Amino acid sequence: MSTNLPYCNSLTKYVRLKTREVKVGNIGIGGENPIRIQSMTITNTLDTAATIAETLRLVEAGCELVRITTPSIKEAENLQNIKDGLRQQGCEVPLIADIHFTPNAAEVAAQIVEKVRINPGNYTDRKKFKIAEYTDKAYQQEIDKIHKKITPLIRICKRYNTTMRIGVNHGSLSDRIMSRYGDTPLGMVESGLEFVRICEQENFHDIVLSMKSSNPIVMVQASRLLAAKLIERGTIYPIHLGVTEAGEGEDGRIKSAIGIGTLLEDGIGDTIRVSLTENPENEIPVARAIARRHTKKYDHTKIKDIDEEIVDPYQFKRRDSVKIENIGDKNPPRIIIDLSRLGEFTNAEFADIGYKLQNDKWNLSDQAADYIFIGNNDINIEIPGSLSVIQNIAEWKQRENIYPLLMENDYINGNYQLSDKLNFIMVNSNNINDKLFDRLADDDTVVIVLETDNKHGAAEQRRFIFELIRKRIKNPVIIKREYKIQTAKELLIDSSIDVGSLLIDGLIDGIWLDAIHSPQAINQISFGILQATRSRITKTEYISCPSCGRTQFDLQEITAKIRKETEHLKGVKIGIMGCIVNGPGEMADADYGYVGTGKGTIALYKGQEVFRRNIPSEEAVSALIDLIKEHGDWVEK
Repeated sequence: MSTNLPYCNSLTKYVRLKTREVKVGNIGIGGENPIRIQSMTITNTLDTAATIAETLRLVEAGCELVRITTPSIKEAENLQNIKDGLRQQGCEVPLIADIHFTPNAAEVAAQIVEKVRINPGNYTDRKKFKIAEYTDKAYQQEIDKIHKKITPLIRICKRYNTTMRIGVNHGSLSDRIMSRYGDTPLGMVESGLEFVRICEQENFHDIVLSMKSSNPIVMVQASRLLAAKLIERGTIYPIHLGVTEAGEGEDGRIKSAIGIGTLLEDGIGDTIRVSLTENPENEIPVARAIARRHTKKYDHTKIKDIDEEIVDPYQFKRRDSVKIENIGDKNPPRIIIDLSRLGEFTNAEFADIGYKLQNDKWNLSDQAADYIFIGNNDINIEIPGSLSVIQNIAEWKQRENIYPLLMENDYINGNYQLSDKLNFIMVNSNNINDKLFDRLADDDTVVIVLETDNKHGAAEQRRFIFELIRKRIKNPVIIKREYKIQTAKELLIDSSIDVGSLLIDGLIDGIWLDAIHSPQAINQISFGILQATRSRITKTEYISCPSCGRTQFDLQEITAKIRKETEHLKGVKIGIMGCIVNGPGEMADADYGYVGTGKGTIALYKGQEVFRRNIPSEEAVSALIDLIKEHGDWVEK
């Protein structure tokens, strides 16, 4: 795929991508409007009172648009009662009908609510997980069928001033799309653009587009490519952002921050939704935290423009770097934990970062940090053999597993004797220094620790790394970010965006978060960021939907039960889906799936193939464990 197709206004200056404004009730999306926050109810849509109450709670939390599941005409018709009840209470929040498989429900809903969301992968097409070959003629015949089927909805939307979101999900691409484009970001984009072209033929332009995936890398690549294609076409519709099935707790927040925040940093995105397997009100503070710094007033120190193609933003490829000890090349990104504030060290500090001393033997967790920074301090106790130490060079002496850190100018001027194995050089990303580059080109002992004090720091650090690539300098790069006053929640969100956006493009070889929070918290967040970007897998991954009125079981309760039994299965991906809509397709690349198929019944999947149907819910978790054991992925705790 050509990479000379721009997807944003600038890679170095924060500028929102100017999109066409559409109105959703009294809310403007795109154009000069701020980034809008939305969520979705999890109540039964036929329960009018419960849905009204939950909508009011969402609005109170700061939600600006509320989506409601609409699986059939009955639910579509009841949207009128919900809307009337909200308006009677003075709540004017725009409502969105969420449609899968049922065009007739969409046509009813579009006459009532302000926006209708359809999924091209299942609105007219059907996914049977069978790839067939399509001739150009056969392919066009399928497009003609889509045109015929969606035209009634388009005309209703025009008549009632109803906006349409064309929401593509990675896991529900049709077999027709898969046959031509494969399981790719391009396939996702073309799936959406097919519907856009039909809308435009009908002179309908009140469109919002989205490209969603449970994998933040896929979500980012597809959304970038969508923006690029819209720019190329000349009509840039508003773009909605979200990582679907992000999960719960810290993992769900990190995934969402990385996917949504990476795009917002480059000015892409007009409305966002954070999908958590929690009560929907919990999504709003997270969404607001992600969006808060991406405003029109996001001023920052000027960064030199990038005037040539450096990396392909639509396909993942890790930057080539040399191996220096255990950093760079094919090694997973490393984690540095700053312990310089401690002064004295005991075994307790190591327990906080993944090392526990038992019977005079160090036991390592899967989330054991790789390096600690001790500043000007010294270590006088025995430390784990797999843990290395970084010390300021003024205090450093040649010792096993202890390496020096020095400033850029001291390195250039040769002010200190260095290690012949590994040296860390602190460099500010605003300093593109030819003297530094000339020296690095011949030094295979140096790892760059790249810091920034720019408000648009990720862009500045990216710019520096692009310069390394351009000059063919392959020293590994550790990203260092300092957070001075953040709360723990702010630290999680901001670091996920700042570091995750660089991992998304495979640009870095490690993380160093410098914050006032506990080493344990920082270590946990660092590993969480690596897990979410699939840069370093250290635990089980859960792909769980956020629940809605279609859900056949209590998602929060079942997710907690499954996590309790399986969270020790490093590298295994488990999809937990409340209904068949969010079933085998939406969990995309999960190894195992737990899907609600009816009240009290579950289907289990291996990959995207159903393995066992109609399992009573009280037996289903045990059956899932048996399935994992049967396929050799189970290990005892």
